Amino acid sequence: MFAKNETLVNEIVLLGFQNLHNFKIPLFSLFLLIYIMTVWENVLIIVLVSSSRNLQSPMYFFLQQLSLTDLLGSSNIVPTLFLTLIHDGVTVFLVGCFVEFYFFCVLESFECLLLAVMSYDRYVAICIPLSYTSIMSHRVCVKVILMAWFLSISFALVTVNLIGTLEFCENKNINHFFCDLDPLLQLSCSDTFLVQVEVISLSIPVIVFPVILIIITYMCIVQAILKIVSNMGRQKAFSTCSSHLTVVSMFYGTLIAIYLAPSRNETKTISKVLSLLYTVVIPLVNPLIYSLRSQDIKEAFKKCKILGNSLKRCC
Repeated sequence: MFAKNETLVNEIVLLGFQNLHNFKIPLFSLFLLIYIMTVWENVLIIVLVSSSRNLQSPMYFFLQQLSLTDLLGSSNIVPTLFLTLIHDGVTVFLVGCFVEFYFFCVLESFECLLLAVMSYDRYVAICIPLSYTSIMSHRVCVKVILMAWFLSISFALVTVNLIGTLEFCENKNINHFFCDLDPLLQLSCSDTFLVQVEVISLSIPVIVFPVILIIITYMCIVQAILKIVSNMGRQKAFSTCSSHLTVVSMFYGTLIAIYLAPSRNETKTISKVLSLLYTVVIPLVNPLIYSLRSQDIKEAFKKCKILGNSLKRCC
């Protein structure tokens, strides 16, 4: 992947959050607690969907994929965040930085595509309910997920391979807590125009098309909900979409705020705080949003808890 790379430096320094002083230990403890909760919540969702018969619908299959993405994404970024907090910055090999960015690209691209697929699933369930089981069959869902993973891996491979052809000179400090796109491009001493063009081109199928699909599907969903006569039916239909719409708003809102904001020095701290939001906080709150609004997940968790107590008594 990096055969063409003609780097002048082999290591870079992630500065993280500088001048924390007495806040290092409290922040480390807070992020450690958040990470432990993130792992527990997302693993719980994955296990519940795999083991519960009531959670075998396409909606929960996609939710399981979202939990897997959040779990892997958080585990990719948080260890580096811990190191930058403890040591006031950390030195990493350039290849390791590329690898971290590659997995970050894969997971973020997959989540963009997945959220669009989940919105289409809600559209079919509400607007075409009689054909839902045939359109969103398990075989179709698996094929869609495999295609999303394939596209995400391919797009990320192209991007990182192009970045690997850049030269990195004397300046090796990145004012961030992980290897992100903009800091890497600013670190390079060679022309990054081709990489920027490629990133903009790939953002069309990864970000623009999914956003358009989500907007169109929710316009159709709103129209369908307004035609429902009973208040109970409207409330149930809205409840099935509100969780997904909340996740979409947080995810795309932070991405747009980060990557469309001007890259001036005074915005670096704001950019890092927003990056914390979608790499650390959002993976924590996604399972909470879905579990708090889903009666099926609550019932599956209660059954799992009862089964666990029964096994303890038997032992």
